[in-house]
Amino acid sequence: MDGSVRHRTIFISDVHLGTLGCQAEILLDFLSKNQADTIYLIGDIIDAWRLRRGWFWPQSHNDVVQELLSRAHDGAKIFYIPGNHDEMLRNYLGTHFGGVEVVETAPHTTADGRRLLVTHGDQFDSIVVNAKWLAHVGDRAYEFALWLNTWVNRIKRLWGGQYWSLSKWAKHQVKQAVSFISEYEHVLADEARRNGYDGVVCGHIHSACIRKIDGLDYINTGDWVESCTAVVEHMDGSLHLIDWAEHMRTGVARPARRKAGRRTAALTKDKEVA
Repeated sequence: MDGSVRHRTIFISDVHLGTLGCQAEILLDFLSKNQADTIYLIGDIIDAWRLRRGWFWPQSHNDVVQELLSRAHDGAKIFYIPGNHDEMLRNYLGTHFGGVEVVETAPHTTADGRRLLVTHGDQFDSIVVNAKWLAHVGDRAYEFALWLNTWVNRIKRLWGGQYWSLSKWAKHQVKQAVSFISEYEHVLADEARRNGYDGVVCGHIHSACIRKIDGLDYINTGDWVESCTAVVEHMDGSLHLIDWAEHMRTGVARPARRKAGRRTAALTKDKEVA
C-alpha cells in the first residue's frame, strides 16, 4: 500500500457483493490507496437477497472480503452494521468474524468532538418496514435497471464514452424519488437529535451526501453500485465525500454530485454538499 493516504476513519456502505452491479474492482482500487484506523461497513455489504436467487460470486468480490479481513488482522478496527440486504447478520450482533465486529448501530466521535450515530438506515424506510414484499419487487426492478445499465455502458465504451448510471439518472428524474430521499434524510436527522447526537452517518438509499439539516450533520456514504463513493474522516475530524469513479477517470478525488441545481460546497463539517 505504498503511496496510500491514511485517514482516521473510512465509512462505506451498500457494496452489494454478490450482484452483477457491484463495482468491486473500483472498491478494491479505493482500498488499495486509502487506509484508516477505523472502518465502518454500514450495511448491504453482501447482498443476500440476490444470492438466495442464484449464486454469483466472482473473484473480485472475494478479494474485497479478503482485503477487509486483512485490514482487521493488521489492527484496524472494523465494525459491520447490517442492512436489509444482509439482515441475516443481525442474528450475530456482538460477534467477531476475523476481527470484524457485528453491531446494530455504532456511536462515533470525530477528532473534533462531534458524536455521530452510525446506522444503515433501513429501519427508517417505511417501505422496508411496512411492506417488505414491495421492497423485494423494487429490488428486482432495480436489478433489471442495473443489468440494462451494464449493456448501455458496454455500447458506450465502444464509442469511447465514460461510465454512466441509468438507475442514478432515473432516480434523479422522478419527483417521488426525490421527495422520498428528502423525507428519509430528515427522519434520520431527527432520530440523531432525539438520541443526543450531533449527526448521523447512514447509507441505504444510494444517495451520497454531506449536508446540514436543522443544525445536524447528515452524512450518507452513497454506494458501490451507482456512485462508487465513500466518506473519510481526516485526522482533524473533518469529513470528506469521495467519488472514486471520478478519481479513477481524472486522478482527482472530487466530491460526489447529487442533485442538479443545488450548490456544491467544500466538504467540511460546516458546509453542505450537493
